[in-house]
Amino acid sequence: MYKVEVKNPCRCFLRSGMAEHQNFANLDEAKEEAYKMAEQMQKDFCKKHDFVVMQTGLTFSISIVPRG
Repeated sequence: MYKVEVKNPCRCFLRSGMAEHQNFANLDEAKEEAYKMAEQMQKDFCKKHDFVVMQTGLTFSISIVPRG
């Protein structure tokens, strides 16, 4: 089971209705969803943060980091 999770969610994320944790049957689906979410967050959120996708084992984590 592959996972996508959002680490340290910001206020914009919490209001977005996006899922903080998701499970997928295969690697490609999880990877695609993680990068799709990060791209959407980068485009639609308040522009105070950047979003970085990292893979650790079976988990893709989206970390929210301050811009600057």
